[in-house]
Amino acid sequence: MTIQRIFLLLLAAVLLGGCGYNSIQSKDEAVTAAWSEVLNQYQRRADLVPNLVNTVKGYAQHEEEVLTKVTEARASVGKVQLTVDDLSDEAKVKQFQAAQGELSSALSRLMAVSENYPNLKADGLFQNLQAQLEGTENRIAVARNRYVTSVQDYNTFVRSFPQNLTAKMFGYKTKANFSVENEKAISAPPTVDFNKPAQPAPTKP
Repeated sequence: MTIQRIFLLLLAAVLLGGCGYNSIQSKDEAVTAAWSEVLNQYQRRADLVPNLVNTVKGYAQHEEEVLTKVTEARASVGKVQLTVDDLSDEAKVKQFQAAQGELSSALSRLMAVSENYPNLKADGLFQNLQAQLEGTENRIAVARNRYVTSVQDYNTFVRSFPQNLTAKMFGYKTKANFSVENEKAISAPPTVDFNKPAQPAPTKP
């Protein structure tokens, strides 16, 4: 390699670094890693669904509608695949979020139904699955927050001058972020009905 070629390579490296190319690469990798963790946690939840449904079915067979909704929502989630290359497609991201939201809602209803079956609530397997599900929901929330933060950081950077010129030159696009405000957490505490008549206080002897 000639001295002239080495000089040109060094000059190119300096220019790319000054235009934010290296930082774009780093932030893009951070988004990819964050998204991978989101998918891992969602898959973890989906894997728990069959055992959870079968356990509830053993005690609440006539809750067929609720069980069917959970099974269908889980199947819908499996059909919506979102790769890293799809993260710039807002429509696909919304479709993915909608499918996951349906599963969240179905699982929330399933947990509400379980309150009506004391024997189910006392079942050791159900208690274990419920604990795993609640833990997974917490992990999903953490992973989603990290992803949202990573995307915000990446998008802000590639939209700013002069990085926007570098991003356009090398085909880096902004990522479509998502919000989770409307997704129900299955670990939410039971609703307390304050409209029920209060029990009379015991009379003193």
